[in-house]
Amino acid sequence: MTSVSAQLLLVLLSLLLVVPVVEAVEAGDAIALLLGVVLSITGICACLGVYARKRNGQM
Repeated sequence: MTSVSAQLLLVLLSLLLVVPVVEAVEAGDAIALLLGVVLSITGICACLGVYARKRNGQM
């Protein structure tokens, strides 16, 4: 099984490859999309970490 960082890199790379094909998308939109994806993944991982700590009784 691949690591989370490798999967994240694969997702970001695929987004970068798809974005230039769509001509209506400007650079600012692409940056906003990538930033939103990164922040969403970070938020999900943070929530999972809090849940795991509460479940193990560490908090």
